[in-house]
Amino acid sequence: MKIQTRVLTVGVLLAACMLAQRPFGVITSSTGPDPATMIANQVARLTQLLTLTTAQAAQATTIFTNALNAVTPLETTLNTDWTSLQTAVESNPSAIDSISANIGSLTGQITAIQNKADAAFYATLTPAQQTILNSRGGFGGRGGFGGPGGGGPHHQLIAPLPDSRGTFNRAVTVRERFKESKL
Repeated sequence: MKIQTRVLTVGVLLAACMLAQRPFGVITSSTGPDPATMIANQVARLTQLLTLTTAQAAQATTIFTNALNAVTPLETTLNTDWTSLQTAVESNPSAIDSISANIGSLTGQITAIQNKADAAFYATLTPAQQTILNSRGGFGGRGGFGGPGGGGPHHQLIAPLPDSRGTFNRAVTVRERFKESKL
């Protein structure tokens, strides 16, 4: 009887602890953070990693805000082009080449803006901070490390399309979109 009471007590305590936890993970609400919050979070991560000064953090905020403001209309156009491409696959194959070329151009512009922002931020760092950043993999890859979103949606595949469940957690290729639309 004494063991059963202890097991029940421990079970109740564990259940209470589990129920008291907040949601965790990347997505904790149905809406993402606003751009200012995304940039503030990125600058906070960079400040923690590189021990940025107040002036450097302010410069980073300005650099990444300007980059995000430049990228946002391009991403809107890119999303429209991805939708147009899907329509072209289904009903207007002659438009595929021009839409694809526009997607490539927009992607190049976005990549250039993000990497120029990363270069501007990198130039504000001391040699010691640059060494730390480089030892952690640097900016590297698509969109870079320190740019708007800091590895978030802006740095995955530019303007990923929602999958059949309406989520944006992965980049969806045109072929996948076409297959999903036929299901």
